Amino acid sequence: MKILDMKFVRGFIKMADDGYQQGWHERNGGNLSYRLKESEVEAIRPRLNAAGEWVPIGTSVPGLAGEFFMVTGTGKYFRNIIVDPEVCVAIIELDGKGENYRIRWGLVEGGGPTSELPTHLMNHEVKKRVSGGRHRVIYHAHTTNTIALTFVLPLKDEVFTRELWEMATECPVVFPEGVGVVGWMVPGGREIAVATSKLMEQYNVAIWAHHGMFCSGEDFDLTFGLMHTVEKSAEILIKVLSMSPAKLQTITPDNFRELAEGFRIRLPEKFLYEKQ
Repeated sequence: MKILDMKFVRGFIKMADDGYQQGWHERNGGNLSYRLKESEVEAIRPRLNAAGEWVPIGTSVPGLAGEFFMVTGTGKYFRNIIVDPEVCVAIIELDGKGENYRIRWGLVEGGGPTSELPTHLMNHEVKKRVSGGRHRVIYHAHTTNTIALTFVLPLKDEVFTRELWEMATECPVVFPEGVGVVGWMVPGGREIAVATSKLMEQYNVAIWAHHGMFCSGEDFDLTFGLMHTVEKSAEILIKVLSMSPAKLQTITPDNFRELAEGFRIRLPEKFLYEKQ
């Protein structure tokens, strides 16, 4: 089977285009990565390029040693992935120490993996460990409404989680662990990668102040659906705040506790504080 015909490749391309259609990927904004299953690697191995030179990742991820990833390319536009994926996307292989990568497919016109590769891989390493290997997708997008909220809400996990939960009953069901927030940092380096991976120990969503959102999930649908839910909640909140700075009614802490019991989920009490 050709690489482009593989189910995971088709899913990767569809998710990238879905994000572009939402307006989350202006120019070359955003990036996406997927950790391949062993069966997928074996299925495409005969069609991979000859092994090339190793390139430093910029960080060390020993928990991912020897694994393969599909990643978007640096400087590539999401709008073009569906048109010419072999130009915009790569499959990379990590070395036995998790310190270097080499391109085994894609980026046929040159270039390298996303500049956010250290952040993606450090988050993959964390989520592989805490999810028991189930999480395989890391997605970063410039979600308009969520970015806007980082200018007006305190950059605190508790505040962002509570405000987003209150906007729609499904929110605490979709992301019951809450969301984490990273203050503004220079993107693309190890420092922001470390900060984000710390949040990913307990959350599946990390919001980058004035920049965008990172989400982790088991597959493309769950990860896209998670980001879509958070962003829609942010949109509702912005509409509410534009009408009035004060809510006449909302979902209360006791309502959330009832919801948790009804849906058999755990909602951390740190988010169910009484507002002043």
